[in-house]
Amino acid sequence: MSPFFIKAIQLLLSLSFLIILHELGHFIPAKLFKTRVEKFYLFFDVKFSLFKKKIGETVYGIGWLPLGGYVKIAGMIDESMDKDQMAGPPQPWEFRSKPAWQRLIIMLGGVTVNFILAIIIYAGLSYAYGDQYIKNNSLKDGIYVTQPEIGEKLGIQTGDNIVSVDGARVENLGKLPLEIINGNTMTIERDGRTVTQEIPVDFIEKLLDSEEKTSFIMPRQLFIVQEATKDMHNADAGFEKGDEVIAINGTPMQYFDEVASYLDNNKNTTASILVKREDGSKATINAKINADGKLGVSLMGLKLKEMEARGLLAVEKIEYTFLESIPAGINKGVTILGSYIKQMKKIFNPDTGAYKGVGGFGAIGGLFPDAWDWPTFWGTTAFISIILAFMNILPIPALDGGHVMFLLYEIISGRKPNDKFMEYAQLIGFIILITLLLFANGNDVYKLIFD
Repeated sequence: MSPFFIKAIQLLLSLSFLIILHELGHFIPAKLFKTRVEKFYLFFDVKFSLFKKKIGETVYGIGWLPLGGYVKIAGMIDESMDKDQMAGPPQPWEFRSKPAWQRLIIMLGGVTVNFILAIIIYAGLSYAYGDQYIKNNSLKDGIYVTQPEIGEKLGIQTGDNIVSVDGARVENLGKLPLEIINGNTMTIERDGRTVTQEIPVDFIEKLLDSEEKTSFIMPRQLFIVQEATKDMHNADAGFEKGDEVIAINGTPMQYFDEVASYLDNNKNTTASILVKREDGSKATINAKINADGKLGVSLMGLKLKEMEARGLLAVEKIEYTFLESIPAGINKGVTILGSYIKQMKKIFNPDTGAYKGVGGFGAIGGLFPDAWDWPTFWGTTAFISIILAFMNILPIPALDGGHVMFLLYEIISGRKPNDKFMEYAQLIGFIILITLLLFANGNDVYKLIFD
């Protein structure tokens, strides 16, 4: 099966799971407070449904438009815009007849379920697999900046150690790119000096225009030959599997970036390359550097265990008991929510250019791996669940957060907004949502065509 369909299936399964649980978060407290729920739908049933069945007072169904789902609660102005029902006198089983605190709980149920679900998933993953990451302060000779133009914009270079972002130490190397994206300042150790510098406000825009996106920082790798490519200029030069380049023309080398830089600066020449072989012996190979600055060999990437064994970095491994996994899950959920809020602040600042990275279903689908992997699937599902919780709690009419905003106003002021005002607010909110949806998915289409 193609990677596209694997991603699409994961996206559909994940969203269906999250939507059903989100709507159950509204459905269950509504039932507990004896409020009638007329519909419970996965996806939207514009004009017709793929499936529907009435059980008791509720119609359960699946719509054909996979843009979300909904529960239709009697006596509530929602996306159905059912004005006829609202025109009649309030009934005791309607939403509008319930005390404000009960209505508030009903409206908060969906986002609460989404956030709790994310914590449960993160806790389960922590218990089952633990955590493993490269310790940022363990890099023997600093980071590898994979894209010089990004490094130049950001003010970092290969060999730097980025100690902290916004004054907070970064322990996990894998989280460093995202911390920089969300941050404003960073502290760098370079050549025995420690400097603090600002992160350019338009750095995100520059990053979005690059090909590698967030993978602009990696551990430094060694230059180890997998094999000499057949029919290339050094096919018979004498390279063997496992050869590690340690010097070129007498100049000591250790890392891939050093070798790549030397080759790029010495195109169309012949070089004396000193390699260390897998048995520990050394050999000198006379090899040609072509017009592209390449040796014509494929490279062998070291696994983390091998890099750790060579003293290039250290890997932190954490295992959790069942009880320990619970606070670990809470911490991950809160941390990721905080990181997402920081990203949203960047998006709403036009100077950052971050709005260009806003995506719709295509971008969400891209979060899933090309091959089926349950831990990654559940980790991505937890992340999307947090996104859904945050987006739904925004104070926009037509979203849960809009209803919560008006309910809080009612509780504080003692005055309930009239139905006509709520109808207009719901309509405006719906227009805002459609605009955002078109913008996000339009970005996906633009990237697909022009990137």
